[in-house]
Amino acid sequence: MVQSIESIKAFRQISSHLGTAGQPLASEFPLIQAAGYEVVINLALPSSTGAIAQESELVQELSLVYVAIPVSWAAPDRQDLNKFFEVMKELSNRRIFVHCAANMRVSVFVYLYRVLCLGLESTVAKADLEQIWIPNQTWSVFIEKALATQ
Repeated sequence: MVQSIESIKAFRQISSHLGTAGQPLASEFPLIQAAGYEVVINLALPSSTGAIAQESELVQELSLVYVAIPVSWAAPDRQDLNKFFEVMKELSNRRIFVHCAANMRVSVFVYLYRVLCLGLESTVAKADLEQIWIPNQTWSVFIEKALATQ
């Protein structure tokens, strides 16, 4: 069976330059490269479900840029969000694939990036977020605080 990028767990094509997903399998990183992505940003912790210990090396062997911003599931941090914003702005001229364990951390960070940095209408960005999940209490509070301190 021939796989495509759509076979990656919880894959979402957000725009022509941005895709998000849950943790890809080691065998799926070539699909990311074949789809034209140039950057892989990983928001999962090294201890997250399905994490690949050598992910950085695997991605770099495919000549892709790799950025890890480990974000705590239980306690997301504004500093991590700010770092994500900086990386997204720095690499905005490249095709970016962002993942975590289940595309839940990523969906919130991408939602906030689209609203706070790109100026997208909140309801439009929220529709993509809610295709993945309805944020729990921890993440809802994180979103509210980030939006209030823009």
